[in-house]
Amino acid sequence: MATLNIVNKSPFEKRTLEQCLSRIAEGDSVLLIEDASVVAVTGTAYAELLSGCAQKLYVLSPDLAARGLTDKELLGTMTAVDYPGFVELVTEHERVHSWL
Repeated sequence: MATLNIVNKSPFEKRTLEQCLSRIAEGDSVLLIEDASVVAVTGTAYAELLSGCAQKLYVLSPDLAARGLTDKELLGTMTAVDYPGFVELVTEHERVHSWL
C-alpha cells in the first residue's frame, strides 16, 4: 500500500525528514510542506540526500514562494505541486502519514 508521507518541519531544526526517509517503503512518496520546503532547492546540506532518494519527492509550491524560493531552484528529483496537486496526491495514495 502506497503512503504519502508529509513532512512540515525544517530539517535544520528537527530530524523529521531524515527519520521519514529512513523508514519509507518502495512506492511511497514524500511531500515537503511549510518549513520543510526549504530543502527542496539546490545548494542545501540536504541536496545530496534528496537527490539520491528513490521515492517520489514533491514540494508545495506556495510554501516555496512564501519563503522566497522558486520552482526554478528545485532539485532535479523534486516536483512542485499546488494545492489541487496536494489534494490529488492525497487521493492517489492509500494512506497519508504526517511526520511531526
